[in-house]
Amino acid sequence: MSFSTPAEIVAQAERAALNKISLSFPRTLVAAMLAGIYIAMGGLLSLLIGYGFPEWTAGNPGLQKLLSGCMFPLGLILVVLAGAELFTGNNAVLIPGFMKKKYGIMPILKNWTIVYIGNFIGAIFFVYIMVWCTGIVDADPWKSAIVQIAQAKVDMSGWVVFLKGIGANWLVCLAVWLGFSAHSTAGKMMGLWFPVMCFVAIGYEHSIANMFFIPLGMLQGAAISWSDFILANLIPATFGNIVGGALFVGCIYSYLYTKR
Repeated sequence: MSFSTPAEIVAQAERAALNKISLSFPRTLVAAMLAGIYIAMGGLLSLLIGYGFPEWTAGNPGLQKLLSGCMFPLGLILVVLAGAELFTGNNAVLIPGFMKKKYGIMPILKNWTIVYIGNFIGAIFFVYIMVWCTGIVDADPWKSAIVQIAQAKVDMSGWVVFLKGIGANWLVCLAVWLGFSAHSTAGKMMGLWFPVMCFVAIGYEHSIANMFFIPLGMLQGAAISWSDFILANLIPATFGNIVGGALFVGCIYSYLYTKR
């Protein structure tokens, strides 16, 4: 077959997880920083293209969502094909081995913690050094767009952010699953692209992406404090992402396609 079956995908995830939890702390942290940078790259491209044609999208809001969604998958494509450690992807990938009792909960929590911190460092580095210091979004329509995006993300209720976080990582981890399924580079890119495009166009909340969007909005003048960012968005989005990835992808597919 030109693609892996669902059972083979679960087995691949299990093997990948064993490699992930065996990485040393420095390697895991550096790989996680790269993933934070790659997701920020996708976020920047999504912002520039999605909001770069205001005369086209003013009366066509769906077009803006489509343009942003089409660009953002660059980040996950780089993470998977170039190799990096992404917290949201690991929410699902580390579950099959755990359900087969290959390792306990502590290696999972250790990996998630290190990778989350590394993703944050990488995203903030890219925001400040590669975007803020270079002035890429200092002019409109991008400056006003990123301020509005950041403000909208912290103005939602925590419950809504949590639910949108579930949706985001449900789709992101399905993208990772499709990436495991494909056997060619083009197939992997296509499998990664569609679900990620979908979650961005819908407007779900991805915690690692928000490590790019909200701090950049803050630097561009959004009236948002660090506590607003962390409490109103990052924490509920993170827990939603864990549920969406670990439960709705990792647990369910392990239950369905792992031999008892």
